[in-house]
Amino acid sequence: MILSYASQQDIDEMSGKDTGRVTWSQEDMAAMHQFMSTVNKELEESGELVETRALAAPVHTRRMGSRDGVPFVTDGPYAETQEVLAGYWIVECESFDRATEIAARLGQCPFPGEVMANAYADIRPVVESAEDLGF
Repeated sequence: MILSYASQQDIDEMSGKDTGRVTWSQEDMAAMHQFMSTVNKELEESGELVETRALAAPVHTRRMGSRDGVPFVTDGPYAETQEVLAGYWIVECESFDRATEIAARLGQCPFPGEVMANAYADIRPVVESAEDLGF
């Protein structure tokens, strides 16, 4: 699983809001969408893409927790959280190294300005059974 992260500020900039940093143009958004469509099609054609999804902006997040056994719900975004999960790809490929190559390819997406300076993705194996957890 390749996990892509962003902040509410990143999402705001993509929607054209002025945050004092880079504001995305329609051309920037079109270039990003075209790149992602191309990479996703490549992964489909190679048989490696299982699923991919973008997630709604962090402002639409609801966090469920428990304090002293009492459940609580908090609506996002969360000031203490810099980045949140923005989207994911589940790929089935020959190795962890190949999944890392795919994540590196996704990292080549065109972005305006210094947007990529803080961008990152996590690559994590998906376990198939309790035995795969190792404990």
